[in-house]
Amino acid sequence: MRLLLTGSSGWLGRFLAPRLRAVGWEVVGLDVAPGPDTQIVGSVADRALVDRAFAAHAPEAVVHAGALHKPDIARYPAQAFIDVNVSGTQNLLEAAVAAGATRFVLTSTTSLMISDAIRRGAGGRAAWLDESFGPLAPRNIYGATKLAAEQLCRLAHAEHGLPVVVLRTGRFFPEEDDTPDGLSGPNRKANEFLNRRLTVEDAAEAHVLALAKAPELGFDTFLVSAPPPFAPDEAEALARDAAAVVARHFPEAPQLYARAGWRLPGAIDRVYDPARAAARLGFRCRTDFAAVLRALASGAALPFVHDPLYVSPKEPAAR
Repeated sequence: MRLLLTGSSGWLGRFLAPRLRAVGWEVVGLDVAPGPDTQIVGSVADRALVDRAFAAHAPEAVVHAGALHKPDIARYPAQAFIDVNVSGTQNLLEAAVAAGATRFVLTSTTSLMISDAIRRGAGGRAAWLDESFGPLAPRNIYGATKLAAEQLCRLAHAEHGLPVVVLRTGRFFPEEDDTPDGLSGPNRKANEFLNRRLTVEDAAEAHVLALAKAPELGFDTFLVSAPPPFAPDEAEALARDAAAVVARHFPEAPQLYARAGWRLPGAIDRVYDPARAAARLGFRCRTDFAAVLRALASGAALPFVHDPLYVSPKEPAAR
């Protein structure tokens, strides 16, 4: 079984390619940057290159993990996002349909669910977000183009019967965030396992399961993030005093955080609920906030990657 993996040189791709091979897929990687799992160097926005890739390798499946992301907003114009995230997705969908591919998985993002109002914490309660949440009002070009890519996938299934699974993944990037909250990178990432983060290994595993399930699902969208310890009726308390809510669920957390020199979140503005992925896809993240606390308690390595020096391989600074 042969598969075309876009974004094969990126952060997810370097974990996903070997995992796909381990379950029996022959992986053909396509990326704008060279890499050990990339056989085709070029952009999905280049329709001729996409057509050549399908003609030369005849993939039965596509995992479309390549994209411009939120950090790229500072480096690339809006048109580049449209070319890669929208036109590139359509190029792959059309080629997959023409080739008779049996499944297609799109790596999307929970970011497209976050409006300016949610980010500001409007309403005095944490937004409880699952696949039914809407209407969607992405706050930037990244979210807008990923939402458009999702809709193109839905149309490809409706019009041509291509089985497609869309994965709206939470955060799994290794580099520093640009949030000016005074927290260290590891502290911030640890906090995000409460409501919006997963490991890159878990993200890769979700793609493997989505690929296996796509033919029986037809078309579906799943939010993928570490399971939160909270319930919807705690939404107001999370916006008001998240640290107290966390301490109720994890009485050991304040002491462990104090020992590490960390701070629990003062407020949480959104909670991603991945229950549907567990029920229909059979996927649950292996790493959650409890795993972070166990590592702090035992002195073991943190169960996630933090690399403040990470630069996407597509950028000149990474080469």
